[in-house]
Amino acid sequence: MPKLKEDVTNTIEIKKSKFITYLHRCESEEDAKEFLKIIKKRHPDATHHCTAMIIKNIVRSNDDGEPAQSAGHPMLNVLLHEQLEDVFAVVVRYFGGIKLGTGGLVRAYSSSVQKALENAVLTQSTLFHEYKISFSYDLIGKVDAYFRKYEIEIASVEYDEQVHYHYIVEQDISKDLLELSNGSIQPEWIQDITKEKNI
Repeated sequence: MPKLKEDVTNTIEIKKSKFITYLHRCESEEDAKEFLKIIKKRHPDATHHCTAMIIKNIVRSNDDGEPAQSAGHPMLNVLLHEQLEDVFAVVVRYFGGIKLGTGGLVRAYSSSVQKALENAVLTQSTLFHEYKISFSYDLIGKVDAYFRKYEIEIASVEYDEQVHYHYIVEQDISKDLLELSNGSIQPEWIQDITKEKNI
């Protein structure tokens, strides 16, 4: 499930009403409440502070005085559609004097979040595996060429009687290394690591 790499802010104007969207990566509901306090302090004179959150198993929205289902719910729908997790969205509205009607509000709040998401960098947790290999010096050229070709990350290198590499991969490459070394390289699994990758 994608997450925000960092917070995003975006502003749109519709019929003189200003909609400022804040997307915040959140690990807990307490974090969301604290963030909302900061935004309310930043915009004390705004007409509405509507919210939507998907944090662990909490999925919730709030219209903050806008007609029922016209603000928080459309915001939440955008987050759900993008399958985001651990995210809190706040849309601050400054009323510009022209009423938008329920349909107009739904479009305004959903497109406000959508536009902010277009500027967001998303990350995804990926499972990697760390392995260790030991091999003779005459295989360095072959092993390095293979690692370069497939852009495999080498975490550490040691040289003594043999060469020792710790490397990190998504897919197991043990078979390739056995073939490449005529069976002399036997990868040893060390640990699984979860890393975040930009998507």
